[in-house]
This record gives sequence, C-alpha cells and structure tokens, in this order.
Amino acid sequence: MMKFIFMSLSVVILCFMKNVFWMVQYMLYFLMLLLILMPVSGYLTFNLSYIFSCDIISYFLILLSVWVSGLMIMASFKVNLKNFHVSLFVFNISFLLFMLICTFSTLNLFMFYLFFEGSLVPVLLLILGWGAQPERIQAGFYLLFYTMVVSLPLLMGIFFIYGEVGSLMIYMINWGDLSLNSVLLYVVMLGAFLVKIPMFLVHLWLPKAHLEAPISGSMILAGIMLKLGGYGIIRVLKILSFLNMSFNCYLIVLSMLGGLIVSLMCFFQSDMKALVAYSSVVHMGLMLGGLLTQTCWGVSGAYLVMIGHGLCSSGLFCLVNLNYERLFSRNLILNSGMMSMMPSLSLWWFMFLSSNMAAPLSLNLLGEVMLITSLVAWSFTLMGLLGLVSFFSAGYSLYLFAFVQQGVNSMNLNNYYLIESREFLVLLLHWIPLNMMFLGVDYILY
Repeated sequence: MMKFIFMSLSVVILCFMKNVFWMVQYMLYFLMLLLILMPVSGYLTFNLSYIFSCDIISYFLILLSVWVSGLMIMASFKVNLKNFHVSLFVFNISFLLFMLICTFSTLNLFMFYLFFEGSLVPVLLLILGWGAQPERIQAGFYLLFYTMVVSLPLLMGIFFIYGEVGSLMIYMINWGDLSLNSVLLYVVMLGAFLVKIPMFLVHLWLPKAHLEAPISGSMILAGIMLKLGGYGIIRVLKILSFLNMSFNCYLIVLSMLGGLIVSLMCFFQSDMKALVAYSSVVHMGLMLGGLLTQTCWGVSGAYLVMIGHGLCSSGLFCLVNLNYERLFSRNLILNSGMMSMMPSLSLWWFMFLSSNMAAPLSLNLLGEVMLITSLVAWSFTLMGLLGLVSFFSAGYSLYLFAFVQQGVNSMNLNNYYLIESREFLVLLLHWIPLNMMFLGVDYILY
C-alpha cells in the first residue's frame, strides 16, 4: 500500500513544475491503472504494513477518489484557460487525494482522525480560493464550524478507547474488552461522521458549500467527502456493539423522516445546484438508515450506494456547470427549454437523472434494493416511509429533467450552444463505471 501512497505524494510534488495541468491528470490515471491491476482479495486485508493496509471496503473508495480527482481536473479546464493560479489549484487537488488515500487505508484510529479532519482543509481552500461569489466566505465558515464542533469530541473518544485498550490499531482492539455502556461515547464517536454524511438536522452546511464551490469543489464534496462519514461509521460502529441495538433505532427513524422532508424540499428549489445538493442528503439518509441496521444486506447496500452516488451526483454537478458556463445562471426558470439550445445534452441529463432515481442498470438500483430490503426486515413499519422517499426521489428527478429540458426558454435565446468533446468525455467517464459496475457487483461486494 505504501507504494501507492508515495506515488500520490510524488504527484503532489510534481505540482510545482511548469505546465503541470495535464501532466498531473495523466499521472492520476496511471495511478488508477496500477490500482486496477493490483490483486484484490474480497475476504482478506492485503498490502498490509504497520499503519496502512487495504481491504475490499477501502479499495473501491480509493479507486473512486483517484477517478473523481482526475475528472475534477478535466472539468476545471477554465482554471487553466484563464491561468488562475493553476499550480496551486492542481496542488490542492493532489494533496486532497493524498489525504483521502491515507484516510481510507490507515489502520490506526488516531491517524484516521488526522487524515479525516485534514482532508477538510483543501476543500475549504477550493471553496474560498476558486468560488465565484462573496458568499463563499459564509459557506466556508459553515463547513468549518460544523466540522470543528464535532471534531474535538471524536478525538476525546479515541483517547478514551486508547486508555481502555492500550492500542489504537483497528484490528488489534478487542471490542469485547471495552466498557462502552455510555450514551455520551456513542454520540461522541458517531457525531463527526453524521455531520460529514450529512444526516438530517446537521446538513445545512452542504447546500451552502455546494452553491458557492467551483465545479471541482462540488465534485469532490459529492463524490468523496460525503463517503468519509459512511466509511468512518463502518469502521467505528463495531466499537459500540453494546449500544447499537439500543440507539440505532432513533437514528434510523430520523434518517428516514429527514429523507422524506428533504425530498419534499427539492420540489421548492429554484437553483439547480441546490436541488442536486439536497438530493444528496436524501440518498445519504437512506444509506445511513441501511448502514445502521448492521445487517449484511444493509452494509453492502450502503456501500454500493456510496460508490454509485459518488459517480452520479458528481456527473449531475458537471451537467449543471455546463449550463452555468453558457447561461451564467443556475435558475430553473432561466434554464428551461434547453433541449432546443443544447440538444446534445438532453440524453445525458436523462441518463444521469434516471441513475439518480435508481433506474436500471445503475449501481444505485441494486444498492437501494438492498437498503430497502434490510430496512423492511429490520422493521416492517418503515415500508410506507420508504415508499414515499423512493416515490419523491423519482419525482424530483423527473421534475428537474422536465423543467430544464422542456418548455420555452424565458430569456428568448435562439443560440445553439456547442459542447466540447472534453465535456462529453467527462460525462462519459462518469456514466460508464456507474452503469458497467452493475455487471461486476459480486466482485465489489464479495
């Protein structure tokens, strides 16, 4: 595992050279090729070293991180075109990728905490440095303080575990030795991950961050950063095995109710980016509910939704950005009737929005079927709530497609906007793994 970490570190060092924009992208795809060719065991931890290792859970999240980072650079070509601090921009993305790879591959709880919280800094710099509006400062404060409030309690919880067990290595901790019959410790250990997911009631930072972030910031937020919370819960929830059955039920019900409320809120959004951001809260709420059931189908379905949503929502933010770069507005009314001005994008809107509402052959379909199965098996009373969440999720996806593509444009624009081949390639590289991984899902899970 160390060779991949050092290679990602070498990409960070490359950022100080001239004409680095495309070179870093080629290096990231070369790193992606090496990761794909790496022998993977579905049952064992492989590439084991003292602090770092990789298993099947972290492996595909590392692949997703490298893939989305390369697409971020490709989608942010205007930064290179305007020569707006290109080296610093690419350095920021490369350093963020290095932090994410270390987060997903570390075995030590304290190192996991450092990389988990440290990955916030490059995202904050992306929003503050390359965001377009003055409100990005307020969005940065929201992101920073929501994370900081729950960060210190998580650190104290990790120190408590070290005091009880004498080790912070995940695979060396004997979970049965921990006297963790404490509601406070349960809240402390899960709080940071629930904010990062984000769970309903602590989700307000996400729409603000998305609205003010550049396209690269939105892609990494939706594609990877939200998955850090789910990954952390998968790793940490074993510690709290004595409390899971007592308190998980409250979080599951809150997640389902939050998903229903936020899916209704999506119908009242006038900003396309805000609608896609709120749809992320709905999907992550469903993912959290299935994950907290702690069943095999629940955890597997949550894992599939994490990967599928990372590709789908990142692609949707790219589509919104394509409209924004040409019309300089994300307003739904001003962007109506796009089928007459950008007909080549209509198919892409349909394919990504159909994947967003878990239509076949999307990876989201299998993930949501597994999540719904696990939640109904956990409590049959959730059947009606799950049906409403699924119905409204399909509803706001079709609402967005119909509003953007159909109708007459209110600005009376008769221009025909050309789409660059680079932009089509970005969309294609989102869509192919999102739908083709459906065919190899047994390899992902087992």
